[in-house]
Amino acid sequence: MFLAPPTLAASALARASALGVPPAPDLLLVSVADQRLHHFRDGKLLRTYVVSTSAKPPSCVEDSHGTPSGLHFVCERIGDGVPLGGVFKARVHTGEHFTERLEHRDSRNLITTRILRLRGLEPGLNSGPGHDTYDRVVYLHGTNREELVGQPASHGCVLLGNADMLALHDDIPVGALVWFDTTDWQKAYGQTER
Repeated sequence: MFLAPPTLAASALARASALGVPPAPDLLLVSVADQRLHHFRDGKLLRTYVVSTSAKPPSCVEDSHGTPSGLHFVCERIGDGVPLGGVFKARVHTGEHFTERLEHRDSRNLITTRILRLRGLEPGLNSGPGHDTYDRVVYLHGTNREELVGQPASHGCVLLGNADMLALHDDIPVGALVWFDTTDWQKAYGQTER
């Protein structure tokens, strides 16, 4: 059953409450099923972005290359002042635009423009040994492969077009909650439930 963004927001806030996580004004809902990120502020939908989640099925397991599930928060904002399309390596701007990189020519996803780094809030799911989102370095970030946005194509991160990533980064504070909804994830992969 596919859930509409307001229903997802209610589910995310209920989960946060159950975990004892205080509400935050900003809530990002990542729907793997429809490859969208919905930005809520104070309970109102502000904007919806087209994204790309993992090419592999969702997973919180280390080395799975799957987009995680559950509740997270933005723990770092990286890239203020970096030009649109600027490339990051180990969260440091290289000084290059993605068109200057050989990796761009051989179809690799590069980390570009801005980074929102995440930390899982659910011990045993997305936080802790073997499945820690922070340790897996799962981000929301721009990409050199903008033509793939809207379909599963990442190695676990959430990819946005560079202009969208810039806008989102500039609007999201550290501490914003991020809910990954993996309900009906098979829809994004052209599969049916088994």
